[in-house]
Amino acid sequence: MRMTVNNKCIQVGELVIEGVGSSSLVLVGDANVITSSSYFDTPASSFVQSLEVPLPPENETP
Repeated sequence: MRMTVNNKCIQVGELVIEGVGSSSLVLVGDANVITSSSYFDTPASSFVQSLEVPLPPENETP
């Protein structure tokens, strides 16, 4: 996607951020490239990494 925005004269004196949603971007000024990244604040103790997928037996109805 290509987009051109012409912000003539813009001044930002102060920026206060009270909270952040699940998908947030704050951009003040110009940017040639915006790179997406993510951060999970889930504690390591609740994260389970395994190659096995827990599936119920075929003859069992959920």
